Amino acid sequence: MIKIEPISFNLWKKDKEAFAKKFGDSFRETGFAVISDHTIPEAVIDKADDAARDFFALPEDVKRQYADPEDGHQRGHSPFMTENAKGKSQADLKEFWHTGRALPEGSPYRKTMKDTPSVKELDTFDEDTRALYEELDKFGADLLRAVALYLDLKEDWFEDKINVGNSILRLLHYPPQTKPQPEGSVRAGAHEDINLITLLLGAEEAGLQAKHRSGEWMDINAPEGAVVVNVGDMLQRMTAGLLPSTTHRVLNPSPERAKFPRYSKPFFLHLNNDAMITPIESCVEKGGTAEPPITAGDYLTERLIEIGLIKA
Repeated sequence: MIKIEPISFNLWKKDKEAFAKKFGDSFRETGFAVISDHTIPEAVIDKADDAARDFFALPEDVKRQYADPEDGHQRGHSPFMTENAKGKSQADLKEFWHTGRALPEGSPYRKTMKDTPSVKELDTFDEDTRALYEELDKFGADLLRAVALYLDLKEDWFEDKINVGNSILRLLHYPPQTKPQPEGSVRAGAHEDINLITLLLGAEEAGLQAKHRSGEWMDINAPEGAVVVNVGDMLQRMTAGLLPSTTHRVLNPSPERAKFPRYSKPFFLHLNNDAMITPIESCVEKGGTAEPPITAGDYLTERLIEIGLIKA
């Protein structure tokens, strides 16, 4: 069975080139990497976990007050069975919350990026989720410096392309399965992520799998103190396919675990909406396949239509 060995982030502090090589090679082989010894404080993670459980325990009519279907649920609550994987008609067995970037007043990005709604029923929800967003945003930027080095670019190459990126912290809740589910439905259907890279802190319940290029499905479990990171479609497109955006899914639980909910909290690190997704020339020269340039904002809209979050 294919297994992804964790890479300690402590190596980045000692030898950036060595870390970048290990990280980039893992991405190139599987589209995924597991990073141990991350810099995100456990207290911040714990508070966000508590906030998520408290929110999803609220009555359905209360949660739906925070849903914005016209904006593709890009901020606030997305009710149960709202999203489907690309090309699938069966909705996923999940609900989620989106926290987006906090923009200053007068930012031109306000034209395309809404504020995250404030949850008045929970005193510290806004503060606790925002704190985790900011930590993951910083850590993701560090990991992209390693990606840049791996691609023989300047370490800060991504910096001005993500500094006001439309990045999203998703708090996910897969409810217990106490009765038979609709035929063909799973907690999350096989899909690829839209964004640049995704950071996922460990989930309490198993189920995440990624499809290796050999066709074998790999179990992906982050050990305690580790982050699972995967390539999104935007980075695949920028690297002309050199770094693959790998298909992954979340399976339904085994019968003995079906009574337990599953919570997770992926952070989808996005480019700035007006950044161009243009193939990196050196990646094309290494045999990659170039696709036409497109802005990150336009690409996101195309994909949100495909997964049923907004209408064409």
